[in-house]
Amino acid sequence: MGLLDRLRKLRDAAPDDDIGARTRALVVHGNEFGFDPFGMSRDSIRRAATIARWMYRHYFRAQAFGIEHLPPAGRLLLVSNHSGQLPFDGMVIGSACFLEPEVPRLIRAMVEFFVPTVPFASYLFSRWGQITGTPENCRRLLASEEAVLVFPEGARGISKPFSQRYQLAEFGKGFMRLALETGAPIIPVAVIGAEEQAPAVNMKALAKLLRIPAFPVVPYPPFIAPLPLPVKYRVYFGEPMTFHGDPDDDDEILDDKVKMVRSKIQSMIQVGLREREHVFW
Repeated sequence: MGLLDRLRKLRDAAPDDDIGARTRALVVHGNEFGFDPFGMSRDSIRRAATIARWMYRHYFRAQAFGIEHLPPAGRLLLVSNHSGQLPFDGMVIGSACFLEPEVPRLIRAMVEFFVPTVPFASYLFSRWGQITGTPENCRRLLASEEAVLVFPEGARGISKPFSQRYQLAEFGKGFMRLALETGAPIIPVAVIGAEEQAPAVNMKALAKLLRIPAFPVVPYPPFIAPLPLPVKYRVYFGEPMTFHGDPDDDDEILDDKVKMVRSKIQSMIQVGLREREHVFW
């Protein structure tokens, strides 16, 4: 069976999802105009979910493993590896949490500080429920019993060279301080597929000039800001991890806890790489 035949078979096997019903089932803390304190609205979520579903089910033919570890309610930190030059990994994780469980969950991703400076991005991301990654924003969401997605590698994850794919960069410690402060359990997430979606060379001089973390150039048209290749995504959700301690401890004291999460995600990545048959199916 050829590649195109395999892709068509996977596409035709995708389930029909009732986006309207799943959107109505979400808990949205909106005002009388339907917007939450960060500018998100249920109507915007429904429209975004329609597009994201097509990307998740048909373009990336994504599979989610361990989704039963995702609790249906309550504050939660999802901690994931980050890669792929463009943040489709966040979209796929959010789509899995919205489409796969019996009770859908809305995931609020912490985005990089430069994103609001991109034209239209600030407006769209806020409408879709995604938030600039400050500790205060994350703290407010967790206090409202939301599920928050963080990428502790930050820009280091999306700007690393292709030769270092699936090798985790160092994790920041902010997520652990928030977990300890709020009592939020951590669900480790491993994403397989994003590293190959846009193999690129990072033009560091241009990135610095434009004040962005990476300026990827790929060896195929349009060469910059590419659409991702139709790789197959595999997303692994681990069992919740709960930590106790003082969130104001020195970095050295938090290191062991952060390393436990990082090691768990790295081991899940290795399992995912062993289990996948091919980059595209």
